[in-house]
Amino acid sequence: MDEIFDKLQAVADRYDELNELISDPEVIADSQRFMKLSKEEGSLRETVEKYHQYQKVTQTINDDEELLRETKDDELAEMTKEELADSKEEQEKLAHELEVLLIPKDPNDDKNIIMEIRGAAGGDEASLFAGDLYNMYLHYAEKQGWNVEVVDKTETEVGGFKEIVLMISGDKVYSKLKFENGAHRVQRIPVTESAGRVHTSTATVGVMPEAEDVEIDLDPKDIRVDVYRSSGAGGQHINKTSSAVRMTHLPTGIVVAMQDERSQQQNRAKAMRILKARVYDYYQQKEQSAYDQKRKDAIGTGDRSERIRTYNYPQNRVTDHRIGLTLNKLDKIMDGDLDEIIEALIIADQTKKLEQLRNE
Repeated sequence: MDEIFDKLQAVADRYDELNELISDPEVIADSQRFMKLSKEEGSLRETVEKYHQYQKVTQTINDDEELLRETKDDELAEMTKEELADSKEEQEKLAHELEVLLIPKDPNDDKNIIMEIRGAAGGDEASLFAGDLYNMYLHYAEKQGWNVEVVDKTETEVGGFKEIVLMISGDKVYSKLKFENGAHRVQRIPVTESAGRVHTSTATVGVMPEAEDVEIDLDPKDIRVDVYRSSGAGGQHINKTSSAVRMTHLPTGIVVAMQDERSQQQNRAKAMRILKARVYDYYQQKEQSAYDQKRKDAIGTGDRSERIRTYNYPQNRVTDHRIGLTLNKLDKIMDGDLDEIIEALIIADQTKKLEQLRNE
């Protein structure tokens, strides 16, 4: 625990230093440096305020313990014991909160995301389940006050999706949805199944933080752009104009095709946003894999082939296999009531990282 308080003192010292720097006229004159230092100061503020609260409570405990050793007044002693008990409870709570605040923050947590949902094993039933997952995330996003934009989709004849790509924007989107990466399994009786047997199908979900220009700079020489005519409904405009765009990132082989918008310019802009996110995600996953091999940590935010959750319709049950959580309210979860699962995943991730922090 002493090492943790050494880290907290170092954070407090850096916070004081930052406050001095952002008051310096030279720094204020350099807007880029001022913004960078102000952002760092803002990111440390909550930790430092909690640390000062902890120091204050610790001082109160020390004062009360000293008073109890010295006082002969029974009534004062009783009041002091009550205050001491409350202070120790608060101290314990603050100590835990401070440990959590010291966990290295995922730099992507505040970002918007690009989510890709694909029907995998199971034919028509897999594509229908992909549609159900889309509706689940749509309802959850609405409850969070987020904005959802469908960027691209390939619908199936039965009414589901072979693939659907979304942009979800709002407050701390990635921090809450990053654990959705992986294979989602459904067990239910398909509507097409006359014998009434339970089938198992899967759909995969990919969650990528939207990459900002400052984080990933794609060299135009590394991108091949092909334009072609859009297919599907749309009349003469679709048939006459090469508005669809396919971008290939040559070093990684990542391909993005976009034909959703009317103009080539709009399709180019959307394709570039998705390409950047996919390339950023690709390099990040490589780094994360190397990091996880060294640390043997994480609850599985990376590999999309990893089966993370089962949705059992006959028993109205959802099980998250990574943390062994089972909830018998699949109907509510499919309606976007994901808070309990997401909070449990965040706590499990924090617990693992806290163990690492204590062992460093």
